[in-house]
Amino acid sequence: MCRIGIINLEKTEVLKELINEFMSPTEYVFHVLNAGFQANGTSSFDILIDADSLNIPEDMNLLHGKKDFNLTQTERTELVKRKLYSDLVKLTGYEPLWGTLTGVRPVKLAGELIEKFGEGEAYKLLRNYYLISETKSRLIMDIYNYQIQSLGKPGKNSVSVYIGIPFCPTRCLYCSFASNQVPKSEIERYLPALIHEIHEVSKLIRERDYTIESIYMGGGTPTTLDSKEMDVLLSEIRKSFDLGSTKEFTVEAGRPDTIDRDKLLVLKNHGVERISINPQTMNPKTLELIGRSHTPEDIERAFKDALHVGFESINCDLIAGLPEENLDDIKASLNWVMEMGADNITVHNLAVKRASRLNESDPEYHYKKARITAEMIDLADDILVSKGYKPYYLYRQKHMAGSGENTGYCLPGKEGLYNVRIMDEHQTILALGAGGITKYYHPEENRLVRVPNVTNYEQYIERIDEMIGRKKNAY
Repeated sequence: MCRIGIINLEKTEVLKELINEFMSPTEYVFHVLNAGFQANGTSSFDILIDADSLNIPEDMNLLHGKKDFNLTQTERTELVKRKLYSDLVKLTGYEPLWGTLTGVRPVKLAGELIEKFGEGEAYKLLRNYYLISETKSRLIMDIYNYQIQSLGKPGKNSVSVYIGIPFCPTRCLYCSFASNQVPKSEIERYLPALIHEIHEVSKLIRERDYTIESIYMGGGTPTTLDSKEMDVLLSEIRKSFDLGSTKEFTVEAGRPDTIDRDKLLVLKNHGVERISINPQTMNPKTLELIGRSHTPEDIERAFKDALHVGFESINCDLIAGLPEENLDDIKASLNWVMEMGADNITVHNLAVKRASRLNESDPEYHYKKARITAEMIDLADDILVSKGYKPYYLYRQKHMAGSGENTGYCLPGKEGLYNVRIMDEHQTILALGAGGITKYYHPEENRLVRVPNVTNYEQYIERIDEMIGRKKNAY
């Protein structure tokens, strides 16, 4: 059992996130020690760091625009994190490709460094300060530059709108999202509350002179709604919102077992240009194992129908690291979905969330699958790039097998605008529905104000006016 002690530091949660990239929580004990602690020659700590004894590196001065300064608590944690990373590498012999980064948005970090310091200095900081590998440093810089070239920056006063449908036909083995399995009567109770929020938020948009750049309907699985319910909801969206400046309207069709020709025609007739059909894998044995109630043939049928209806872009998600899968499985799934016509493919590194059934059955799963998952991610990149797909957005999550990343690839011109905006966090996102988190962006301060809706859909229905009031009162 590895013993790790940190002296003279208040903010330590992020340090445990870093340690978890090196070893399982069952393999170490973490101690936060007070200022009076003194190690002696018989100390049993494998790693012991005193926050007050660390020198401030020159690149930290550059990064924060200071010279002789007193560190904030966040900066002190950052300094300890670098030292901890170095000690963990020496102790384990393992060197994570993402260095000290534990955050979700490395492309956002790369972009801010490029904007502030230029590409050369940004690269040095990624490599030498954040200790990110050469491959990943180049990747996130290239993705940021591609985003700017292909999509540009969000316009002044532009917003994106997220609309959440928190229902699914079944819950997948790895899922911890708001995805309730409910009778039709509960969906019928939910929709009026959501439509009420749509009406009230549309007033807020007009009052603040916002323009809607993109709309994204996610979940859960929005196509859990039947075609009549979808028609009603989309009609209300189009009546309530001015979509004259809207560049993208996406609906997650997600589960192939919820897609039929009538729903696809409803989506298309209401101006939806992009949909997602998410198999996660094309292996029928794995689909059954993870709780997906569809077959590869269902996926093929959904793609065929969507192409016939004429959507401008079809995204699909695949997951690396699923139970019992190997390199041949991810290769076969990739080749299959490309052949079916997916022009936008997101390769997810399986993240085993605490609330998922997979974590309950095997809390060590993502550590066991670390090596093979990393190999799958590399193979997927090789295959997609060789077929002309470009990586255009990227994000990370906690509890990932192999501490990797999720990367979206697209054929040129098929970039998902909302995907970029939500990860870049330089635009206001108005999130409606149970579980939605509105983020007001203040460009003059580069600051976000988070305004969450409750996740429980029953509470959302009961407290809908409170949810609307939160959005109107916060800014």
